[in-house]
Amino acid sequence: MMKLYTYYRSQASFRVRIALNLKGIAREDSFLHLEKGDQFAAAYRAINPQMVVPTLLDGEVKLFQSLAILEYLDEKYPQPPLLPADPAARAWVRGIALINAADSHPLIVPRVRHYLTDVLRVSDEQRLAWIQHWLGTGLQAIEALLAEHPASGRFCHGEEPTLADICLVTQVTPAKTFNCRSTPTRGSCAFTTPAWRSRPSPMPSRRGSRMPNESSSLRGVRPRRCLLSPAGAAIRRAFTRMLQCPN
Repeated sequence: MMKLYTYYRSQASFRVRIALNLKGIAREDSFLHLEKGDQFAAAYRAINPQMVVPTLLDGEVKLFQSLAILEYLDEKYPQPPLLPADPAARAWVRGIALINAADSHPLIVPRVRHYLTDVLRVSDEQRLAWIQHWLGTGLQAIEALLAEHPASGRFCHGEEPTLADICLVTQVTPAKTFNCRSTPTRGSCAFTTPAWRSRPSPMPSRRGSRMPNESSSLRGVRPRRCLLSPAGAAIRRAFTRMLQCPN
């Protein structure tokens, strides 16, 4: 069985968990608390010298970086596919995914946030403005690309979730966490997102594939009004599809 080193609030790990759920792949989760520094322990540093999550162990294979893991899973377990068959479509899907995974998300991860406050000594208000700026910039770009994409269907591309949808979800969840509000353009941060509980979530006490309270906090929740189309609808469908997958 695969083993995934993860953190319940890690968007990079969230991408891998969604993909594993979509493909119905069983695994064991090992939770690290990044805010408490579990990733800096010598034992984990020996596993992942970058001291980040996720890390996926598949027998003798050790994998790191979420998009590399997603591509590995898609090649080893091709059904359901996370990339379309057409080369141009595959490139487009990868491009949407990279807006989140390579541009926006790396600028707001815990080690960057700590550097801003601990080394550069920015205020909490300045740090929040930094986070909201980069999340909003990415969301605006995704919105524009979805609006012009002729193949956007029930999901970002076509009728089934792809890497683009997985990364769209992990662009929106931190926007909710950091109260990313509407902007003077079209309100790129006001996506249709389930109402995540505002109180801090506890560390997981069970071995499971979802974030703590994910299922209970998403099921039956009426989403906020969406200012974006088709992006907001794509997010809602991606969340729904994720929750329909087995643990």
